[in-house]
Amino acid sequence: MRYVEFRELIQNELQNNPKGSTWAELKKSLKLSYNNPCPTWVKNMEREIGLVRLKGNGRALVWNLNQNPINSNRVKL
Repeated sequence: MRYVEFRELIQNELQNNPKGSTWAELKKSLKLSYNNPCPTWVKNMEREIGLVRLKGNGRALVWNLNQNPINSNRVKL
């Protein structure tokens, strides 16, 4: 799977689940084969789609989308 495909899957899933999801939940619902997400991809998604990861229960981080990602301010030509 390429980064763009991964990003779109994650973005669509989080847009459909406004409460957010843990990596384990995303992995299961999207049938992803990765044990852990690529740190570089996660950083890119934070910048590009406004991904935020907040502390949940225990050690889990809840993934969600920030309503105002950095790139949303750019003018599209």
